[in-house]
Amino acid sequence: MIVLLGPSGSGKDTLIGRARAEFAARPELMFVRRVITRSAEAGSEDHVAMSDEEFDAALDEGRFALTWAANGLRYGLPRDIEAHLAAGKVAVVNGSRGAWGVIRQVFPSARAVEIKVDAGILAQRLERRGRESAPEIEARLARAASLTSPVEPDLVIDNSGPVETAGAALIAYIGRSLA
Repeated sequence: MIVLLGPSGSGKDTLIGRARAEFAARPELMFVRRVITRSAEAGSEDHVAMSDEEFDAALDEGRFALTWAANGLRYGLPRDIEAHLAAGKVAVVNGSRGAWGVIRQVFPSARAVEIKVDAGILAQRLERRGRESAPEIEARLARAASLTSPVEPDLVIDNSGPVETAGAALIAYIGRSLA
C-alpha cells in the first residue's frame, strides 16, 4: 500500500488523479476512494460522502478496514482494500500524517510518500478551492506547520512547482512498485 501524506492543499488528490489516468488499464492497482463525513460537492476529491450517522452505521457493520478523524471530519478506508492487498496487489491511498501510526498498525507494509509544498503556495491553494472559511484555513495552516513527518517516507515529492514534475515522480514510484 502506498500512502500519500501531506497537508490539506498540498495536491495529493491532483497527483493521485494523474496517476489514476496513467495506470487506468492496470487492474492490479487500486486507487482507494475514501469515505468522508463531508458532502460530495465539497472539494475535488473523489470520495464517498456520508453523514455522521451513516458513518457510525458503516462502522458498526464492519465496513471499514481503518478509520481516523482529522480537521473535524471522519475518514474511512473501505474493507475491500484488504482482499486487494492480500492478493499481492498495490493500493494507493490519500492518507493523513496524524493517522500514520494507525495505518502502519493495520497495514504494516504500508509505504509513505510525503507531499510537501511551500507554505505560501499552500495558503493560496486553500483559499482558491473555497471549501473552508478563513478560520478553518488558518487552522489547517497551523496544523500543517505543527505536524512533523511521522515517518521516514520512502519518497518526498515537492509539489510547489509544476504539477507535471510532481506527478511524474509519483507515477515513476508507483510504476516501480508494480514491477
